[in-house]
Amino acid sequence: MSAEATNPATPGPVAPTASAAVTAAAVPRADRRKSRPRIDLRRLGRAALLGPAVRGKLPDAISHVVEAHRAHHPDANLDPLRRAYVLAESSHRGQMRKSGEPYITHPLAVTLILAELGAETTTLTASLLHDTVEDTDVTLDQVREQFGEEVRYLVDGVTKLEKVDYGAAAEPETFRKMLVATGSDVRVMSIKLADRLHNMRTLGVMRPEKQARIAKVTRDVLIPLAERLGVQALKTEMEDLVFAILHPGEYEHTRRLIADNAARPDDPLAEVADEMRGVLREAGIQAEVLIRPRHFVSVHRVARKRGQLRGTDFGRLLVLVNEDADCYGVLGELHTCMTPVVSEFKDFIAVPKFNLYQSLHTAVARPDGQVVEVLIRTHQMHKVAEAGVVALGNPYAPAPDAPASDVPASGTPADGERADPTRPGWLSRLLEWQQAAPDPDTFWSTLREDLAQDRELTVFRPDGGTLGLPEGATCVDAAYAQYGEDAHACIGARVNGRLATLSTVLKDGDTVQLLMGQDPASEPSREWLEHAHTPAARIAIQRWLATHPGGGTSTEDMTGTRAETAEGTAPARRADAPPGTLAARPADAAPVEGGPTARSRGADVLMDRPGASVRLARCCTPVPPDEITGFAVRGGVVTVHRMECAAVADMKGRGRGEIGVRWGDTTECRVTLVAESFGRPHLLADLTEAISSAGVDIVSATVEPPSQQRVRHTYTLLLPDAARLPALMRAMRDVPGVYDVARAQHQAPGS
Repeated sequence: MSAEATNPATPGPVAPTASAAVTAAAVPRADRRKSRPRIDLRRLGRAALLGPAVRGKLPDAISHVVEAHRAHHPDANLDPLRRAYVLAESSHRGQMRKSGEPYITHPLAVTLILAELGAETTTLTASLLHDTVEDTDVTLDQVREQFGEEVRYLVDGVTKLEKVDYGAAAEPETFRKMLVATGSDVRVMSIKLADRLHNMRTLGVMRPEKQARIAKVTRDVLIPLAERLGVQALKTEMEDLVFAILHPGEYEHTRRLIADNAARPDDPLAEVADEMRGVLREAGIQAEVLIRPRHFVSVHRVARKRGQLRGTDFGRLLVLVNEDADCYGVLGELHTCMTPVVSEFKDFIAVPKFNLYQSLHTAVARPDGQVVEVLIRTHQMHKVAEAGVVALGNPYAPAPDAPASDVPASGTPADGERADPTRPGWLSRLLEWQQAAPDPDTFWSTLREDLAQDRELTVFRPDGGTLGLPEGATCVDAAYAQYGEDAHACIGARVNGRLATLSTVLKDGDTVQLLMGQDPASEPSREWLEHAHTPAARIAIQRWLATHPGGGTSTEDMTGTRAETAEGTAPARRADAPPGTLAARPADAAPVEGGPTARSRGADVLMDRPGASVRLARCCTPVPPDEITGFAVRGGVVTVHRMECAAVADMKGRGRGEIGVRWGDTTECRVTLVAESFGRPHLLADLTEAISSAGVDIVSATVEPPSQQRVRHTYTLLLPDAARLPALMRAMRDVPGVYDVARAQHQAPGS
């Protein structure tokens, strides 16, 4: 129940000057801007006790809310606010906060926070009513009748579950309910964040242990959610309030640092700001240059990172312009006329962050060595940077020229597709895995772990789609993000076109192709849990292992060492080969020395040097109709290479002359192929059967020891006709588990 929050004027561990210290001590005098006078919630409480206002007239108690709301929405219909206030005040009448104030002061303060961020009327209406169903006799049906389905949904989304019904699971299940509601309407979480901020502001007279408990939940859950929704204004203030409760000593030290810096007679940030204004004025760029003081936690982090703080470490410069193109114009002028620190440049306009944030980040150096960080954005970008999804207004409203019937009150169009453009990928992932969480404790602990991963990367699928994953995610995570529990059948991946193991850690911008096995009985490996970074992957794997106690293929099971030949007998291992290496060749075949042989049998090569002997290079195994070239080596022998062979470029670079060669009449030829696969039982038998079915003889075959479920097969084959090679390679690729077949290509340039 939110009524446990206390009076902001009541002394306690969190002083009421926490926010004031940021704005008063950290803002240089020259750049302090006149702000709205502080609101006296005690006076508002007394006004609330006077009863409802005259019908049709706005109550004085919400005049501040109306003023803030009209600043963002001058044409807003205020009647819902008036009616919501009247219902909330009459319902909460007689209820008091622990500070002794009328309870109505809490929903008023929460609504004012949202109004100043630019929330639209529906959100403010629900905010005024957000505790009525939980703490009074008002029902959700009454809310629907008087204010409509949208307001009812928002109020229900933030209403807590009763501890009487849920016991210790009430808090986790309340958050689960709230997150599910947020998945359909992000405004639910906006109201919850403002509600928690006001409770944190007024936490002063709580017992220290209760303050710490609330602060830890705020730190672990609410602050990361505010970050992911882009509501930086709420996030930064909550961070400072949590900092003051959980780390009072470090908070006080940081407060003194900020106060001492504010008392300095000179301000390097103000000097650079003046210089910057002059540069932009001469360039004819209309821009506003402001000083953005760092909040307490930010100053503390910089102090830990850099040690001794200098004047420019206490804030950053913010440049606001009108158009996107002006952002890059400002960047060019600053980098031309000032000394840029190129390593600090980041472009979040071309590539916005996952929480809607857009801005250019750069830094310039002063002659004394101090570095000033600079943020460049438009006014609209700044609004979104501060308020996140709150600044988008009602994301479910139809376009101005669309009929109202196109989008029903629930926010879902008639065809079932979502109308909400603000549901980010991380929220969709969270909603998916929370359904699979077996109990409230698992959900609660996993939620905290997931929210602790505060950076997100985007990887691309071959079809052009994208996957949003947390930083540190692997191919295992990508598989479960794309296929859900069908990812149990995943046997590998290609990352940026190259074969990769499922343990490969992905980077932002990677292209990932997931390779799925054809065996319906495929199962995940126990080892995948070591590489699973996301809750969706971990929960899916754990659930499968729990229902299959003896299952979970290990890497040893998938090495291919148990493979059988097509005749049903295991091939012999070479005497000189390490364990796990197999060799299969006919009895009359010569041993392979120094690698796979490429000696032609029947391939006729014609050249421009009569009388010289010809040898096909072992490094690239040319066969008709490859484009070929020749080089003379010791003993008058001409080695023939494929044109794309690495040895060709090497010998050309050393000035070796080429000898013209070409194919003559050819019949059979010998070629070496390398097959990359992900191990499974009977794989070698299936490969040899595919080769045999193509009418090709195997001269020799080796299987290297497996590495991270990846197996490399090398075959030297005798083809009756070189024209069969493309069809043979296709047949080998079609074998389940095989995802790459290529001609042997040694990197060593020796021929």
